[in-house]
Amino acid sequence: MASTEDLGGCTLDVLSPEEVKAKMDKQEVVLIDVRTPAEYAFEHISGAMLFPMSSFDAKNLPGQQEKRIVFHCGSGIRSKKIAERCAAAGYDRIAHMEGGFGAWKNAGLPYLAIDPASGAVTAKP
Repeated sequence: MASTEDLGGCTLDVLSPEEVKAKMDKQEVVLIDVRTPAEYAFEHISGAMLFPMSSFDAKNLPGQQEKRIVFHCGSGIRSKKIAERCAAAGYDRIAHMEGGFGAWKNAGLPYLAIDPASGAVTAKP
């Protein structure tokens, strides 16, 4: 079940991987991966957009009129920092995925990965 945190006037919605997947399936959210390009290239959630933390600027985010923005990273630490940057930039509500990509994989949810033997992108699990 989603929880919320207050980031100095900004509400941070903390979603489980299962909640994020359900919202993605309903096309209710935009999932933004804040990991490095190399991490994303090796394995990522299908449909997630890459916006690396190293070049992140909250003013370049799309609006949230039609779909909510949900951030994720490898473990949830970087995505929470990005949410804090959004709060500092004046956003009143933002979300991130608890546990990051590691929690997504542990939940057995689908993702894309490079097969080291062939170099092809394959669907997992």
